[in-house]
Amino acid sequence: MENSSISSIPILANRYQLLQTLGSGGMAVVYRAKDLNLERFVAVKILRPDFSKDEEFRKRFHQEAKLVANLSHPNIVTVHDFGLDGEHLFIIMEYVPGTNLKTLIREKTVIPINEANDLMIQAAAGVGYAHRAGLVHCDVKPHNMLVTPDGHLKVTDFGISRALATIRPDERSTVVWGSPQYLSPEQSSGEPPSPASDVYSLGIVYYEMVTGRLPFYSKDATELTRMHKEAVPVPPSLLNPQLSPELEQIILKVITKEPSGRYRSAEQFSRVLQNYQNKISSSFVPNHETIPLSQSYSHSIDYLDAPENRTPIAEYKEGFDWSTTALALLAFLLAGGLIPFWLFIWFSLNSAR
Repeated sequence: MENSSISSIPILANRYQLLQTLGSGGMAVVYRAKDLNLERFVAVKILRPDFSKDEEFRKRFHQEAKLVANLSHPNIVTVHDFGLDGEHLFIIMEYVPGTNLKTLIREKTVIPINEANDLMIQAAAGVGYAHRAGLVHCDVKPHNMLVTPDGHLKVTDFGISRALATIRPDERSTVVWGSPQYLSPEQSSGEPPSPASDVYSLGIVYYEMVTGRLPFYSKDATELTRMHKEAVPVPPSLLNPQLSPELEQIILKVITKEPSGRYRSAEQFSRVLQNYQNKISSSFVPNHETIPLSQSYSHSIDYLDAPENRTPIAEYKEGFDWSTTALALLAFLLAGGLIPFWLFIWFSLNSAR
């Protein structure tokens, strides 16, 4: 645990025993802790002391807790509690073992396409659920995506999220919140965010996962803002030739400059990726027996006409069918034997006349 004023409070609110620092940001520090009442591990997010004294930041922090507490989705970190211990304002969240997506990218450089698709489908599903609940995350980045050892992803840190109902189309902001590397062009310009803004940020994260680099990078924040608004990204397939043309088009669509050119929500983006993944998975069939009925009619014909499923007609043609021949001969003999009989009857009738 870091050496700060919080280290003098090993047990927060007489309940949460702080164990170690998990991460820190500009406004808060996150700790791994143990809930002594329920005997489980939790994550504790504590607002920094200099911000705790600011009434505006206290309201924002409380607002985050209330917003996320109303979100219940497998790809969003759950909020358990909110409180104040002395000057320390805190949020209690579920503890997610593992690491964040940014660390995973640094370790692997390029994440395999199937794995990247699976992670992004989860991330977009979580952010999309927030959109349906009337929230824009506003700070989507890999640092805010926690990945468990078995590949389950959860989105966290809704600290600067906005309720759609409070966003005015004509509003302008002189202070821009968020991470410049992942911020949409409209947010960088101080324009109001929208679900499409989060979609753009998800697209930047996806680009980074499959190529190992950001599409736009500069140490100068002003230049980075200009690049997000004007620069054309390097086609991701040039950096990763394994990307299919279809997947590349999906990536370029979500990081287009105009919000109207992207998918309307993160949920739509998640569905598009899921459909693509399903199509790719169904195109690789290990053997005929596993072909599902939902595949195309042409695939079904191929299956039914496979050599191992054809009726072996040739085998009947190659051998001499004695049983059929014997029956034919018997029929012939019977027919031949009746000819003299009918002749005898005919001659007898004519003699009687």
